[in-house]
Amino acid sequence: MVADTHQIGQRIAARRRAARMTQEDLATAAGLSYAMVRAIERGARGPSDTSLEALAGALGVDASRLTSGYTGTALRVRAALPEISAAIAGYDIPLDPPTILLGQLREELAAAVTWRLAAQYGKIASTIPAILTSALQHLHAADAAGRAAAAALVVSAARTADAVAYKHGSRDLSARLIDVMRWAAAQTGDAILQASVAYTGAETFLAARAYRVGQKALEAAIDAGPHPVSPEAAAAQAALHMRTAVVAARAQNADAAHDHLQHARTLSNDLTEGIYLGTAVGPSSVRIHEVAVAVSLGGEHVGDALAVAKEWKPGEEIPAERRSGFYVELGRAQLWAGRPDDAFESLKVARRLAPQAVREHPWAREDIETIRRLKRADAESLTAYAEWIGVL
Repeated sequence: MVADTHQIGQRIAARRRAARMTQEDLATAAGLSYAMVRAIERGARGPSDTSLEALAGALGVDASRLTSGYTGTALRVRAALPEISAAIAGYDIPLDPPTILLGQLREELAAAVTWRLAAQYGKIASTIPAILTSALQHLHAADAAGRAAAAALVVSAARTADAVAYKHGSRDLSARLIDVMRWAAAQTGDAILQASVAYTGAETFLAARAYRVGQKALEAAIDAGPHPVSPEAAAAQAALHMRTAVVAARAQNADAAHDHLQHARTLSNDLTEGIYLGTAVGPSSVRIHEVAVAVSLGGEHVGDALAVAKEWKPGEEIPAERRSGFYVELGRAQLWAGRPDDAFESLKVARRLAPQAVREHPWAREDIETIRRLKRADAESLTAYAEWIGVL
């Protein structure tokens, strides 16, 4: 194991030098500390799968090029999907009493939610089946006083598991997890939580490309949602408007899309950008959705996405997954505007921010293939990216 750790460090150092990067450059590009990069290159510590993927992304290679023992996030996630499916097979049937304490469950779930926001799906896959099982056990064992709180934990656990299932193409499992979320949320009597479930449930319509019915369903959820008298309620409504704007744009309903964006903007003006019930909401999130709406509408609206990006870029107040999505969508707008070089740079930024999210993003795969056809002169770097994302 020590020898393998040293070999990994040597390979990383060799790739870094070939790319003419300093250790500080690599640390910044990978989102790791300088001390960690130094220790990994010396062989003093081995990188986790997440760190290895971040380093590989910054170096422009697949992680398997740095170690022969790397199995890949996608393989780890797909191995976990049957376990997630088994955990919810009889979600409404009480079986076993809780096997871990409630406090421990809360801690483990909080860590998993953090990983979801950072698009660290491999980490989620290793823990979420047990977390989901435990959350359901606690809900079935809860008394009347504790039932709503336990149900809220099930919603959060199912949503975290859904991020893994949805991003890796397991649409049927994703839909079942959303059913679990709805079932649990209904037991809380919490309109804000139910609004957040409706936000996540829109994935079903997006996956099926059923945009018109998705828009109607989301607008019904907005009408039934909480009155925005608190920051949490305002955030829930703003999130629904942001998602409805994107779905309406996919349906090519520009007027409705911009109307929902304006509602989201108004609701977010008095909010501090942050995470509300697991969703990033605030002025910066609205700006990101402005780009998403413009790209979804396409055609003459692409210039709107470029205009937003010209004067504004998302900062660290936004979770890595959402920032990464911004650069994927910006890259598509740049490609459509005849700027393939800029599009490739945006895709590289997206990869550095959330490599696991980009690797599973269909637009990123499509666009890197298009850029390769257009930019034969830069075939080496483009081919390396295409190999990493899995289109070669």
